[in-house]
Amino acid sequence: MLLSNKCQYALRAALYLANHQKDGLISIKEISEKLDISFHFLTKILQQLTNERIIESQKGPKGGVKLTNKGMNIRLYDLVDIIDGVDTFHECVLGLPGCGHLKPCALHEEWALRREDLKSMLQGMTLEKIADNGSIIHRLTIS
Repeated sequence: MLLSNKCQYALRAALYLANHQKDGLISIKEISEKLDISFHFLTKILQQLTNERIIESQKGPKGGVKLTNKGMNIRLYDLVDIIDGVDTFHECVLGLPGCGHLKPCALHEEWALRREDLKSMLQGMTLEKIADNGSIIHRLTIS
């Protein structure tokens, strides 16, 4: 499973918001600049997370976005599901159609083990847990 750019950006933005939850609303422009993500692409991603009630947004000069209570407690696995879907955890790492137990590719068995480890890790991590740690957030920004 390789996460799409959209999913990677959604995770990074959500982690950024989790780390800045106490700051209130954060402008999309700030997130875009700090994480070096296209403003327009980020806006579309955040709109999807708003539709899922992961973040709330407010328009206007003092507007911005912040995580909802649901968003702070969401597992990273659920964010991946929202953006890329859980089929990601069942696909061949090489993208080969028909790869499976009956017709495995050269990486099938190794990938199956790693895929389950990754899935388990993402299921056990929430934005709140990571924000409490804080160390990963400093590595997210480009400045």
